[in-house]
Amino acid sequence: MSKIMDEMGITELDLERQFLFGVYRKHIHLSKQQGTTAVAMPNFPVATESKNTNSEPAPADNNTISGYALKSPMVGVAYLAPEPGAKPFTSVGAQIKAGDTVALIEAMKTFNPIKSDKDGVVKEILVSDGQAVEFDQPIIVIE
Repeated sequence: MSKIMDEMGITELDLERQFLFGVYRKHIHLSKQQGTTAVAMPNFPVATESKNTNSEPAPADNNTISGYALKSPMVGVAYLAPEPGAKPFTSVGAQIKAGDTVALIEAMKTFNPIKSDKDGVVKEILVSDGQAVEFDQPIIVIE
């Protein structure tokens, strides 16, 4: 690859690939002076198994959610209204029914409606308009 880059006069190359669990990015820079390729590798967190020797349970998270949390089914960008400046799909205190659209998630240039899967009252909206969301991230709390 560095030979082709050198022949074509390309000194830098950015690669990006989106997966369900996140985005993989790689930047390649071809140094003209040395004829070598410097590669910046992304730092991915490594999952390790925690061995808790303490017999006490772990402390409870202060950010616990009371009620039913409607979660994102995908990675993307959350939008709370159908278009900029429009009325939001829902608001805190609003009564919603199963099947009501409560948000949109843009993934790969496609807008996916996020529908409530239960009836209830919106207790809390956990994301802001235009915020990136992860798979299984709580979006709205319903009581």
